[in-house]
Amino acid sequence: MASTAYSPHFVGEPAPDAAARATDLTKIYGEGDTRVTALDQVSVAFGRGHFTAIMGPSGSGKSTLMHCLAGLDSITSGSAMLGDTELAGLKDKHLTKLRRDRISFVFQAFNLLPTLDALENITLPMDIAGQKPDKEWLDRVIATVGLSGRLKHRPAQLSGGQQQRVAVARALASRPEIVFADEPTGNLDSRSGAEVLNFLRTSVTELGQTVVMVTHDASAAAYADRVVFLADGRIVEDMPSPTADRVLDRMKGFEAAGRSRR
Repeated sequence: MASTAYSPHFVGEPAPDAAARATDLTKIYGEGDTRVTALDQVSVAFGRGHFTAIMGPSGSGKSTLMHCLAGLDSITSGSAMLGDTELAGLKDKHLTKLRRDRISFVFQAFNLLPTLDALENITLPMDIAGQKPDKEWLDRVIATVGLSGRLKHRPAQLSGGQQQRVAVARALASRPEIVFADEPTGNLDSRSGAEVLNFLRTSVTELGQTVVMVTHDASAAAYADRVVFLADGRIVEDMPSPTADRVLDRMKGFEAAGRSRR
């Protein structure tokens, strides 16, 4: 599939309604002989209430892009914004507050505390921040991810898929502006992975959540509204309404291009 001309705006979405955006974002690691350009003037916006997947070969910059937009990594030049807040130049204290109050994360590792039950793990970030959960919203999230009968179970009493559902519920419970998911099904079998992806999809469709997911899995990407492809630190394609077959064909194209350069 040929690369398409790329616009930094979300397909069909006015630019001001972006939950997060990068403009000419560049990230460089190291200096001299060890200098690596992980992101090379990337411009992209993620519309509110949409599910976007970020894909690309290993080393393409997909996780770096997510980390820069989430305030987990600094940027070298350009702009990274969460809503109308510019992240570059924010002090650590303000970044910590921003991540706590406006962003949630789902990682490949479930990151649950073994001594807490499922409900306590879900509400833990709000408890630490001294916030009271919105009970109606919390109940809705728990029902959405199918955990109503497992709330008193500790992680060791739950399957891997159930533990990741707890992690997804934890990410949604505080009603963040955006959820960043980094390979959220990487430690799961195909059935459990499909369950978690369905919950993320449902959180967007029924709860109005914004989800940005880094993945290498074409089947996972097909749950998204859109796939953004990176290669060598640049966005090379923006695919709306992806299917697993179309995504897989695009990824095979990357592999073929990589072999031809060797």
